[in-house]
Amino acid sequence: MEEVFIECSPGVSGDMLLGAFYDLGVPKAVIEKPLSDIGLENLYTLQFTESKSCSIRGVRVDVKKIDKTTKRNWRGLKQIILKSNLEKKLKDVIFKVFESLAIAEGKVHGIDPEEVHFHEIGAIDSIVDIVGVCAAINYLNPNKIYCNQPNLGKGFVQTEHGKLSIPSPAVIELLKKTNIKVASSFDSIDAELSTPTGIALITNIVDSFQLPNSYSIETYGVGLGTLQFQFPNLVRVLKIKSFNEKSLDQIVNPRCEEISIQEAWIDDQTPEEIANFIQKLRDEGANDVSYQAINMKKDRIGYSIQVILPLDKREYFREIWFKYSNTIGVRERVQKRWILLRRRGECSTEFGKIQAKQTLKPDGSICFKPENNEIFRLSLENNKTTEEIRQIVKESSSNFKAFENWK
Repeated sequence: MEEVFIECSPGVSGDMLLGAFYDLGVPKAVIEKPLSDIGLENLYTLQFTESKSCSIRGVRVDVKKIDKTTKRNWRGLKQIILKSNLEKKLKDVIFKVFESLAIAEGKVHGIDPEEVHFHEIGAIDSIVDIVGVCAAINYLNPNKIYCNQPNLGKGFVQTEHGKLSIPSPAVIELLKKTNIKVASSFDSIDAELSTPTGIALITNIVDSFQLPNSYSIETYGVGLGTLQFQFPNLVRVLKIKSFNEKSLDQIVNPRCEEISIQEAWIDDQTPEEIANFIQKLRDEGANDVSYQAINMKKDRIGYSIQVILPLDKREYFREIWFKYSNTIGVRERVQKRWILLRRRGECSTEFGKIQAKQTLKPDGSICFKPENNEIFRLSLENNKTTEEIRQIVKESSSNFKAFENWK
């Protein structure tokens, strides 16, 4: 299949996602097999029931606990997952979801993630949800998973730790480590619209929170939540085919564009002030900034600063020059440049996901390049040279997933 779009309307939870994937056509046997493989088949019963929410049909998930006495912490559950005979790809994503949840709960409660107890990472019902959703995705094997911005809700929720404000501390901790934006259209609803399990799943399985510009829908599944609102409480999972990109033979490469170049010479500001100004130019969206020390009048050492920027930002950058530097004049010109098409994305490697980009050469070949700061970080974390890291990452270049179209 091509792609999957997870529509959180209004929020997201593990059981709603699981119900939607089942309704989409993922067999129950596919969902339960990995649970059996890690030895949990005797701890629960799983039932899918067709129901309605505000007259909209969908599937509701019911997980009943059989063994209510066994308690495990993340250390024990981790070993169960790692020692299982699950397919590596499936095992890795299940592990990532649980690990992120354990780290978040550990931070919230001020304990080692290894000691986070079973009930704090969701007990058997959330384990079924997490393993089941990961198994469903592994079964469907989409090229890309999209998701819209989830709503969190407000008010309070009752937990084993007492009443907690919404969004829960674990949800906040999970979201702060991502660049996911949340929606606020349902802020007036006093309820937990997105659970820690739901957020842990989408932060680990979703490739993009920017929806394709256009797409066709092949089929979809609906998962229902248990809370009753004046609107349907559901999550939809859609099989889609996006039409974001033109075929490569329709793209002009390299392409020509006009840019603006602004520059000035400054000899009456300290190096610290110049450094701050350079950073300001970059933060405000300059394509690039270069500067060098030069000899100016009265034998003073000054700085030649040159900024490349989009044409539509010329006026805005003039204001920046006169507000944040001591210059009394800025030279400006428009030039043409030929550029190769490029796109940003991420690449799955043995070190985890890293930021990278691709460049499209005129002959149609694609050049893969990991971001340098990622290489430097991995070098420090793994006690390897940057050349060793680059070689290892290069071998994973086929795992690149783009965040954007060629541009």
